[in-house]
Amino acid sequence: MGTQGEQGDGRGGDSRVIAGRYLLEARLGRGGMGAVWRATDRLLGRQVAVKELLLDDTLSADEVRQQADRTLREARAVAQLSHPHIIVVHDVVEHDERPYLVMELIDGGSLAERVSTYGPLDAREAARIGIALLGALRTAHAAGVLHRDLKPANVLLEPATGRVVLTDFGIARLTGAPTLTESGTFVGSPEYTAPERMTGARTGPESDLWSLGALLCAALSGESPFRRDSLGGVVHAVIADDIRPPVQAEPLLPVVRGLLNRDPDQRLDAVRAERMLRDFLDMGRLPPQAVPFRWRRLLVTALLVAAVAVAGVSAGALLRNGGGGAPGPEKSVSAPSGYLVVEDPAGFSLAVPEGFTRRAQGVYESRGETFRLSIRTTAPEPGGPLDAMRRAHAKGPDTHAGYRDGRITATTHHGHPAARREFTWDAEEGMAKRAYEVWWQEDGRLYELQMSAPVGKARQGRAYFDVALDTFTGV
Repeated sequence: MGTQGEQGDGRGGDSRVIAGRYLLEARLGRGGMGAVWRATDRLLGRQVAVKELLLDDTLSADEVRQQADRTLREARAVAQLSHPHIIVVHDVVEHDERPYLVMELIDGGSLAERVSTYGPLDAREAARIGIALLGALRTAHAAGVLHRDLKPANVLLEPATGRVVLTDFGIARLTGAPTLTESGTFVGSPEYTAPERMTGARTGPESDLWSLGALLCAALSGESPFRRDSLGGVVHAVIADDIRPPVQAEPLLPVVRGLLNRDPDQRLDAVRAERMLRDFLDMGRLPPQAVPFRWRRLLVTALLVAAVAVAGVSAGALLRNGGGGAPGPEKSVSAPSGYLVVEDPAGFSLAVPEGFTRRAQGVYESRGETFRLSIRTTAPEPGGPLDAMRRAHAKGPDTHAGYRDGRITATTHHGHPAARREFTWDAEEGMAKRAYEVWWQEDGRLYELQMSAPVGKARQGRAYFDVALDTFTGV
């Protein structure tokens, strides 16, 4: 039984007849926007879904009339959309001064219910759903219609046919609250809302694409990457926090990262996102490619203040908790698929795996601190990097518990003399780890690049290290 995007409750009939034609029989669900009913179209003799839209009871009679008129006008525009993955709106009517949408009845539940009942999707199914939604969005955007509330609860899945159906198009806008700052309240789902819409800066097709990125993360892991315990926490996560897609999103990371770019002008567009997802379905992986990533936070303090003021949260408190200040100019650089390029305050850039977090200047770690990449710069030492590394090797048992299997070789890096070392030691947590290092002198500095990994994952650590070394650039 279709829930049509609302929370199902299985309540009984109502026996009302809407607009002299639609007999309400059973309530399928209820949400913040209204109630959805299974109904019979008595004129055509078919089953339909009827959505009863709520109006703001705090408004004056004139304001309620204006809101109802706007709802009907814009809902009729949505009804003109025709796409296999967009809910079919049969009729838009008014009854007792309240607007109703008459839609096709979908024999299936929502994506949210699917994930809640059976667990997260695999990457192929998420990609299939993403392709369907991108097609729906492209059709709507071409007609000048934005969704503004794209989330798992508004995506219906029909098991018998495999059909993916996007519902509640335009509802967030139709209720008259397109942004957090326009009315002082928020209509929609903040953890799926683009930062530019949340701050009131702008709303466009790019905002729906951000929501799709968050939706893909939720489909793959069970929740949005911006879920927090409070509205203020969600606002801060969307606008300022480092974006950390779930590990389950790794097969689709270039797509997810591209859609979750805070700069709407740099965000992955629908055409390219769809092509990448189709490539994944065709080949079982995303092909190696140079993908532009933007690592630094896009945080404009004035926008954060505007957003959190409406949310009732202290902007100062959020900034103290890690919001930071306005960043310097950003630049897009190329990274291998599955990596992103970071610019470190120490004065260099390099590619690190998606999901790594900067813990300190020159130090990047994976979740759980399984892998650790560090870069240290010092003054050049007598004899060059090879002699310096030999001295460090001699002190290995003093600096690393259980130091063993050390091996040093002479090499070059960027045309400069360099030295490479590998060794194993016993980390403080009792885990044997393998380290890979290259030291070289450049521009009057001695660079020391190291990657450490558990011995059982040494090969993966070595791969991470090789990419970091190959992409290292002084800035």
